[in-house]
Amino acid sequence: MKITVSSPVVESPRVLQVRGMFDLSQAQTSSVEWDLCMPLDEKPWHLGLIVGPSGSGKTTIARQLWPTLREPEWPRDRSILDGFPPSLSIRDVAEILSSVGFAAPPAWLRPFHVLSTGQQFRVHMARLIAQCQVSSAAPAPIVVDEFTSVVDRTVAKIGSAAIARTIRKKGLQFVAVTCHEDVEDWLAPDWVYRPAEQAFAWRSLRRRPAIEVEVFRCQASAWPLFAPHHYLDGRLARNAVCFLALWQRTPVAFSAWVPFVGAGPPTRREHRTVTLPDFQGVGIGNALSALIAGMWKALGYRAISATTHPAMIRARCASPLWRMHRRLSFAGRGDTFKHALTRLTAGFAYVGPAMNLVEAKALLG
Repeated sequence: MKITVSSPVVESPRVLQVRGMFDLSQAQTSSVEWDLCMPLDEKPWHLGLIVGPSGSGKTTIARQLWPTLREPEWPRDRSILDGFPPSLSIRDVAEILSSVGFAAPPAWLRPFHVLSTGQQFRVHMARLIAQCQVSSAAPAPIVVDEFTSVVDRTVAKIGSAAIARTIRKKGLQFVAVTCHEDVEDWLAPDWVYRPAEQAFAWRSLRRRPAIEVEVFRCQASAWPLFAPHHYLDGRLARNAVCFLALWQRTPVAFSAWVPFVGAGPPTRREHRTVTLPDFQGVGIGNALSALIAGMWKALGYRAISATTHPAMIRARCASPLWRMHRRLSFAGRGDTFKHALTRLTAGFAYVGPAMNLVEAKALLG
């Protein structure tokens, strides 16, 4: 397939001067050609990447191959929730937002224009996915130009991993068009096309780069950084035992646990676990929660948790580390979970392995 883009050259004194200065041809048109070979019908795919330097033809090629999706319009004076297709239930909207790494319900209540650039990037992706999900016809690939160009590179990498997981899970097709090579390993595309080299290659599926976090016990003074992003209020119990996770020396997640007073063996209950928005969507919060639960188990405690967040409920239902002991419901009046009297929660008990006892004692401090 050959793609040619031409534009007329209007002669002017300045054009004539530049022709003479640089010995340019007298052509009446300026043309650029690409001899395109992208055998996308050879095999099924979900994720594609068109990557290269600015001016290499990425956008032109993408527009030739797929219809350009219009930028979604957002209501200026209403929550982003009201910008999603009306046919989707609020649970569907919450699931899509959480799946792309925007699992911060307090921010869902805000209009699009007041969100941070990183949040807008994730919400934009969620809306495009939602539109494909409600489409009556076979959805066309989601094509996003300037993918991750306006966000911090950490947000770009984490966001790419979260979006890729969602696209594959929902069986959709997505094409990222970008000048940033650093998203390739995190997006894990099925194919990559580099227009500057006119090179197309199928790519074997690989694991995304590992995220290694450092976890240690911390003071409650670390909580204010995370409090605005928790789906409940920002209060922290005075007797909470707190832990902080760092990635590349940057705070990414926080988990606090409190004693559980009730019948049965000594128990600790998860009180607050939050991952900062820039790092949501790759399982850091769930991994931190399970790590601390394993610490409690090594120290002779039972670890339990009650949550109303749909993403956390789904993750724990699918995890062999947790067992649901109370389905989504209101806590009874005689239930010790008095925090769950007015909202639906699901209760889980940690059944995974215990941490090494020496490591558990060191972590608890």
